[in-house]
Amino acid sequence: MTAGAHTPRLLQGNEACALGAVAAGCRFFAGYPITPSSEIAERLSEEMPRVGGVFIQMEDEIASMGAVLGASLGGAKAMTATSGPGFSLKQENLGYAAMAEIPCVIVNVMRGGPSTGMPTRPSQADVMQSRWGTHGDHPVIVLAPASVGEVYELTLRAFNLSETYRVPVIVLYDEVVAHLLETTVLPETLTLSERKAPLKGTSGFRPYAETDDGVPPMARFGDGFRTHTTGLTHGEDGFPTQKPSTVRRVMGRILGKVERHRDAIESYEAVACDDAEVIVVAFGITSRAARRAVRLARNENIRAGLLRPVTLWPFPERALREMAGKAKGILVPEMNAGQLCLEVERIVGGSRVVRLNRFDGEVISPEEILECLRRM
Repeated sequence: MTAGAHTPRLLQGNEACALGAVAAGCRFFAGYPITPSSEIAERLSEEMPRVGGVFIQMEDEIASMGAVLGASLGGAKAMTATSGPGFSLKQENLGYAAMAEIPCVIVNVMRGGPSTGMPTRPSQADVMQSRWGTHGDHPVIVLAPASVGEVYELTLRAFNLSETYRVPVIVLYDEVVAHLLETTVLPETLTLSERKAPLKGTSGFRPYAETDDGVPPMARFGDGFRTHTTGLTHGEDGFPTQKPSTVRRVMGRILGKVERHRDAIESYEAVACDDAEVIVVAFGITSRAARRAVRLARNENIRAGLLRPVTLWPFPERALREMAGKAKGILVPEMNAGQLCLEVERIVGGSRVVRLNRFDGEVISPEEILECLRRM
């Protein structure tokens, strides 16, 4: 499915997110205002009625996530947006989405924390929460845009991935990217994905049946198929069970979906990594500082490169291993006390990993990264 041509526009990051959602086919948004994500809801309150969609300002973040799941079960592409404190409140229903395989998109614009922290200052401290915030083993995909144009593109891709694999997808970016104003050329042609539906007239429909691709068809409420939706462990028929062999089979499929399709999901950008002796691993606004630092380092004959994970989860670990095999050290600058570095250390071993952390509400500058590269 395609949409018409776009022209260059001056957009804010949060505005691009709202427009990307509409372009992706999102027709339901439920949310609660929270800095620094509120512009997403504000813009969608205008856009949804124009396209025949529904915008609801809920009483809180818990209800917002519940409404999104209900709308998705009814067949709508649905989204919510929040920041750290609200993201914490959404975690129980996010886990329900993972277990019941309900497509949905959650935007988290990161700010300083913990608790209410620094509402107007940037942070990158929700990295691990985005992967492991809800309890239990669960599948999730996390996309990390670094520019206004990429916010648009990855919001759209989030819907495509969620609908294709029946998994919650998180779009994770920081306050700086959210409030950047950049001239953006939006893509002329959009490819949109729709969830797989069962064939009408199918007898013996099993809502969580094993399929060749590991993703069962999803019946929309009202289409005439018998479904049972629960957060309890369940069999292929959807009804609760604690039978180990059944749980092992169904949960193995649910947990294995993302890894099974890693090649289609995983995305990253590599800059000057072919001959790099030092690899900088960074995402979001920090990756833009790192890009300049790498360029400055090259001017000083320091062979530095940048690996920017676009999918934070699944993390592009094969690419990192290959690059690390030729490098002497790895630098991980991030606006937190040390989270992304834990994944890097797991993949390559901690001895060669150097951390550069800020958690004071200020961005990491290219000069700070360059100074670390000089010392390394």
